[in-house]
Amino acid sequence: MPSAVPQAAPPAAAPARRKPLLLHPAAKVLLFVAALLPLAWYVWGAVANTLGANPAEALIRGMGDWTLRFLCLTLAVTPVRQWTNTPALARFRRMLGLFAFFYGCLHFLCYAWLDKDLLLSDILPDIAKRPFILVGTLSLLLMLPLAATSFNRAIKALGAPRWQRLHRLVYVTVLLALLHFFWMRAGKNNFAEVGVYAAIVAVLLGWRVVNALRRKRATA
Repeated sequence: MPSAVPQAAPPAAAPARRKPLLLHPAAKVLLFVAALLPLAWYVWGAVANTLGANPAEALIRGMGDWTLRFLCLTLAVTPVRQWTNTPALARFRRMLGLFAFFYGCLHFLCYAWLDKDLLLSDILPDIAKRPFILVGTLSLLLMLPLAATSFNRAIKALGAPRWQRLHRLVYVTVLLALLHFFWMRAGKNNFAEVGVYAAIVAVLLGWRVVNALRRKRATA
């Protein structure tokens, strides 16, 4: 009998392509946990009494610092995405913006609770009397509609052009937050850290102005 013709082995299946790290489902979870670490550190410091001689002031200022940092991180997503050709970074912008609002709320809550015992009769006159608190409060209030419309349903309801115009308020928000920070540090004549944040904000907003001018010239 003739020998059987050997069957060719089936081609090996192509290995499944791994998703880039930034597109992995765990990436957002890691960012969420990382964004909560500053809060965890301050809560632990308050419990362990390691926040210094004035823990209330440390909590108030710490939450305010992280509000400004998350605002800068939110604004940095688009330019960094373009500079590094990493479009996947865009998926983290919403979470960073919401954490900016979260820490802003904690900043105001710490002030209202630890400094004013949640008494509106003390809080409202203090806001009206001290310009740096008024500016900080306005910055937080401007973040409220941004946080409330940061979801896909809101984009569909408002329409993309109107939604984009509304979310340009983030530029006013970060400038007011920077002014709030400047006035707070002006009392102690300490402007070194303010200068760092001012430089970062200037780069992030300046890049947007240059891009807008380029687009305007291209369509002229």
